[in-house]
Amino acid sequence: MTTTATNKQVTLKDYVSGFPKESDFDFTTTTVELKVPEGSNSVLVKNLYLSCDPYMRTRMSKPKPSTALAQAYNPGQPISGYGVSRVIESGHPDYQKGDLLWGIVGWEEYSVITPTPQVHFKIQHTDVPLSYYTGLLGMPGMTAYAGFYEVCSPKKGETVYVSAASGAVGQLVGQLAKMMGCYVVGSAGSKEKVDLLKTKFGFDDAFNYKEEPDLSAALKRCFPKGIDIYFENVGGKMLDAVLLNMNPHGRIAVCGMISQYNLENQEGVHNLSNIIYKRIRIQGFAVFDYYDKYSKFLEFVLPCIKEGKITYVEDVADGLEKGPEALVGLFHGKNVGKQVVVVARE
Repeated sequence: MTTTATNKQVTLKDYVSGFPKESDFDFTTTTVELKVPEGSNSVLVKNLYLSCDPYMRTRMSKPKPSTALAQAYNPGQPISGYGVSRVIESGHPDYQKGDLLWGIVGWEEYSVITPTPQVHFKIQHTDVPLSYYTGLLGMPGMTAYAGFYEVCSPKKGETVYVSAASGAVGQLVGQLAKMMGCYVVGSAGSKEKVDLLKTKFGFDDAFNYKEEPDLSAALKRCFPKGIDIYFENVGGKMLDAVLLNMNPHGRIAVCGMISQYNLENQEGVHNLSNIIYKRIRIQGFAVFDYYDKYSKFLEFVLPCIKEGKITYVEDVADGLEKGPEALVGLFHGKNVGKQVVVVARE
């Protein structure tokens, strides 16, 4: 029996400044032992799907003390992120050969991991597309759920604005808000994405921010009575414009700031005095603070998928070698929906 296999990997050449490029990554081939060390509780997995997520950009920069939520990547080593994998061999009591899991793995064909609660989750429901566990049923889905319900404290009839609304998190936030009886508007960066928001995800309105010379005027047009809840994925000039249009006692859940990740010097925020005048609550949050609610989330979302109440769009790149292109494309808005890389279909 073969005890080793070739293992293709995506590695980071060096720390990145500015926008990442495909040339910042290497595609290498090494070998992997197809067994786990005797007596260890590690697990050998074959990676099936990998998730491209904006937060990964912060891990490509030189480590800065205390500012990043996730550790910086090591140049020359495979990058890592959320993925869906099948267990090939296990020394861990909770995992057996053939089990499926989602969580943090290397960008490679095979990974050896030590499953950790709140970092790795066993997949129990396989009657939905497995790739959904990189998005709707994984970290981005949980982010939307926790950010909207826990941080925004929404009420029926409120007005909700979502930026980067066609992405992995935004598309779900909009649908959750509609299910609550809110008025929902999203922004995105192309006509195709704006059409998707209105026709597929059921947003009440949507606009292409690239075509708006005055973002505040665009928001005033869409929200003549002001914004109660802003789900923030963008930062920068968008946040400036939102602060002018928020209602008293409005809530802003700060999930991401993709407009800032590639800048050497981040932009300042203006109009901050509105936070006082309008008693606005702005709260940043990280999904892993809410993973204890994951089973509750699944109980809620799985029936919604099966009944067609929630829909989800993926942008699929086939093959690990397409990974760098797919990841870099996120920062230029090339993806339509959740960006997934297929390593192996089964």
